[in-house]
Amino acid sequence: MRPLLSPNRIGNLRLYLSSQYASSGRERTGKKDLAPTSTDLVLRVKRTFLDLLFPPRCVGCRKVGGWLCSECRNAIELLRPPLCPHCGILTAEGKLCPRCQRASLQIDGVRSVAFFEGPMREAIHCFKYSNLQDLVTPLGEMMVSYWQDVHLPADVIVPVPLHARRLRERGYNQAALLARELGKGVGLPVLENALVRVRETSPQVDLNAEGRKENVRGAFRCPDDQLAGQSVLLVDDVYTTGATLEACSLALKQRGVRTVWAFTLARAR
Repeated sequence: MRPLLSPNRIGNLRLYLSSQYASSGRERTGKKDLAPTSTDLVLRVKRTFLDLLFPPRCVGCRKVGGWLCSECRNAIELLRPPLCPHCGILTAEGKLCPRCQRASLQIDGVRSVAFFEGPMREAIHCFKYSNLQDLVTPLGEMMVSYWQDVHLPADVIVPVPLHARRLRERGYNQAALLARELGKGVGLPVLENALVRVRETSPQVDLNAEGRKENVRGAFRCPDDQLAGQSVLLVDDVYTTGATLEACSLALKQRGVRTVWAFTLARAR
């Protein structure tokens, strides 16, 4: 049986009810913010109610029980060695891939959890465009698990920022949600304002590699030197050509950052 509501409608309804419960919780206490323990309790009750009203349904196979079932999660092809030591794509014997041999990205390195296809592609689309923010839990768990194997050099995590207008339209930055989940799982601080997108750019999806690079040139800036001398882990959802990651890396290094590695949930094959 097909679900009565699309993932987008379910996501919007859950987001609306979530905000309503958060607001009502503050009104009942008469305080601006709830104490941490009270907040946790309200969130657990709210999530239980929403799960009863709109049972989680796997974005991959539509089976009720969770947003990403174990079968679909196991079907996701993880990127395991041998990998290109620079961009992290599969290569023979772990040597530099042809692209990195010709002209590698101006970033210290990139690693991605899986290929952007199958259940992973469906999950990211629903997470990014359908307000299914609850997907951050299973997706974040995958990043944390993968991190245990790669251990990239990092003092702090910085998510790739959205432009202010895009953030207002979407209501959240998917890269920031993933960064928070990763930070909690691996014990690293997350700085969400250390890098800002100062210029609105066209959607990258319809551009070729050169167009993507030109589109984001000079689009990012570090407002201060707080990260000077540190190793930064740049987090984003998808790595396609690397143009956005490279532009972010250049902006960070202009402010004295020592190394910039990127860690994404998925990448193009």
